[in-house]
Amino acid sequence: MKIEYAERVNRLPKYIFVAIEELKAKKKKEGIDFISLGIGDPDLTTPELIINELINQVKIPENQNYPASMGEEIFREGIVRWYKVRFGLDFNADREVTNVLGGKEGVANIARAFINPGDIVLCPNPGYPVYANGATKLCDGKPYLMPLTRENKFLPNLELIETKILKKAKMMYLNYPNNPTGAIAPIEYLKKAVDYAEDYNFIIIYDNPYSEFTFGDYIAPTLLQINPDHIEINSASKTFNMTGFRCGWAVGNQEIIEGLRKIKSQIDSGCPIFIQKAVIKGLNEYKSEKKPEIVDKNMKIYEKRRDVLVEGLNKIGWETDKPKATFYVWIQIPEGETNSMDFVKKLINVGVIITPGIGFGQYGEGFVRFALTQPIERIKEALERIDKVLN
Repeated sequence: MKIEYAERVNRLPKYIFVAIEELKAKKKKEGIDFISLGIGDPDLTTPELIINELINQVKIPENQNYPASMGEEIFREGIVRWYKVRFGLDFNADREVTNVLGGKEGVANIARAFINPGDIVLCPNPGYPVYANGATKLCDGKPYLMPLTRENKFLPNLELIETKILKKAKMMYLNYPNNPTGAIAPIEYLKKAVDYAEDYNFIIIYDNPYSEFTFGDYIAPTLLQINPDHIEINSASKTFNMTGFRCGWAVGNQEIIEGLRKIKSQIDSGCPIFIQKAVIKGLNEYKSEKKPEIVDKNMKIYEKRRDVLVEGLNKIGWETDKPKATFYVWIQIPEGETNSMDFVKKLINVGVIITPGIGFGQYGEGFVRFALTQPIERIKEALERIDKVLN
């Protein structure tokens, strides 16, 4: 029997992390000890308060049944409370909030509700690959790549997008604090993006999983503070080190939320009830826009790691700045290197794994991304190995 993939599947590029894992597996067989600073998966543990709540909730029989795909009422009400405390915003739990199985699922499925074949979706590049691939291409839409350049502080230059493209655009993905660049978006920029959306009638999907992943006195906003008629997707993955639990939420415009709910009702049965309740236990620790202790102590750990990595890179002559948010360091490849993937292969040979910028799109070429997902001693060891390659 001849098996043929759908054309939309054939258009998908190889997911970059799969390619890295294949290289890693090959070298591991050769006995290389790896220090992985590649995939953005927190190595710190989920707060004990949340784990204890999970254990308590999973024992309750009614929490073991099918959940609602839109999320339990107690979950949606908890999300409403969090947005009020954290951002000063009021939402309706019945109409303007829905559960998602982690941010990735929400980012992909929102496109199913609104994108028809041929529709244009404005996608940041470099950017989370799901915007252009798992969302746009799998809906037979056309991704329009918005370059994120160092010169423009890794913000899309909206003025460079042709009017004919803006008029045809159905949706835009924005993500600040940003993966992979670690950039932040000033309120003034978000206002500008909202103005463009209103002028040209497209939806903004504000992907905000790093809203709490900030350093120093920086507090990240949400685009919904400017205009709640769009939609934000957020999750517990990074805030509470819960990537494996797959629990997130979408908040915003009632019609957009309803579209996402319709899609999800045909696809999944929601996040387990006991996980939803554990997440709300964590979010209820927020008493203001400032991070509670269960979040802040982890951010301080990541901040120290950031300082060690950036200062160490600068010391060996690979200059970069300290990001104000996310646990990523986005840096141009050293002078003399030809491309990001070849440089990453050189570091794999000495047991250091980072992510090539090309994995986040064509405008990521010439950069690499470090993830701060190793203890300080391992980061120092990685710096020693990198120094041998560079010097």
